[in-house]
Amino acid sequence: MASTKKGNRPGIRRVGRTLAFQVLYSVHFRKEGTDMEALFAVNPLVMEQESETACDFAHDLVVGVDAHVADIDKAIENHSQNWKIERIAMVELSILRLSLYEMMFTDIPVKAAINEAIELSKTFGDDKSRSFVNGILDGVAKSLKK
Repeated sequence: MASTKKGNRPGIRRVGRTLAFQVLYSVHFRKEGTDMEALFAVNPLVMEQESETACDFAHDLVVGVDAHVADIDKAIENHSQNWKIERIAMVELSILRLSLYEMMFTDIPVKAAINEAIELSKTFGDDKSRSFVNGILDGVAKSLKK
């Protein structure tokens, strides 16, 4: 019998971040000019999510990333040595955009945003994703402190 202790299930914010990542990843396959709100609403993962709170959190993240993508991408380019945005794998780019939105435009602690990004990269990325994501986020975090 599975335990129902809180420690055995992901928190609402982690579920929301995972959902936001999945929606942001899927955006790479959209037709140009498609509205982000519409994409979010019709995403099968969003429609299947039982937690309204997780969906609301994911929605806020996705809309926030979309609104600030130019600033976020500039931060990525400034801290990724010899890597242009077009060369970064979609998984890592989606994770970076999500985490940098949280770091730069919300009150979520920087360490928490980085830790969550690393967890996403462990789940969805390859063996090198974690260190690549961590390196860029660490660089941005140091520049934010200044």
